[in-house]
Amino acid sequence: MARPDNHGIPSAHEEPHLSGRSGWLRAAVMGANDGILSTASLIMGVAAGASDHVTIMLAGAAGMAAGALSMAAGEYVSVSSQEDVEQADIRKEKAELKRNPDGELDELTAIYETRGLPPELAREVAEQLTEADALGAHLRDEIGLTDLSPPRPLQAAVVSALTFAAGASVPLGVGAIAPLDSLQVWVGGATLVALGALGAFGAQAGGAPRRRATLRVMVWGVLAMAATSAIGALVGQAL
Repeated sequence: MARPDNHGIPSAHEEPHLSGRSGWLRAAVMGANDGILSTASLIMGVAAGASDHVTIMLAGAAGMAAGALSMAAGEYVSVSSQEDVEQADIRKEKAELKRNPDGELDELTAIYETRGLPPELAREVAEQLTEADALGAHLRDEIGLTDLSPPRPLQAAVVSALTFAAGASVPLGVGAIAPLDSLQVWVGGATLVALGALGAFGAQAGGAPRRRATLRVMVWGVLAMAATSAIGALVGQAL
């Protein structure tokens, strides 16, 4: 039995599309990755230049709190800006449809012609879609706006903050129980494992090859931790 799809049009089957996950998945993966890597790098950088376990953990905890709040604020502002731009385009398109409907119909016809339809069929398709939902047709085919992943600022902010804190808890927890003389080894190893798992999860959820995503995030993780450790050691010697 046919079921209606997202636009109310009956279809013989519903095919799951991964692009609908892009909004929350991007925020979640970016938040967790930043939480793991920035906190681990901070801990290792401070550990390279200091010998006090309490100081190292305090720096890591402060980094986790500051990073989670920063991620939330940044995501909210960024996605809100995206939403503002989309809403402005919607208002503009509504005004154009009201002011010049014939010109907008010609514009939609031209779009379908450039996509390969013959002029007569392109005109017929434009007329039918305009009659059904003129604004939806123009938003989708002229501007490229769909309802697969609408901007949700609050969702992005909350997801980013929570996943950052969750990711940061890995190096912070390991650093809290690791011996001071081998803290960098323990934190570095746990971080690479967490980054690899995160890369595999993100690839799986997004339908991408897991091996490439895992290697990519681990390589950049090694480079970031190595750089901050070197900087921490240099600053520690200078002080």
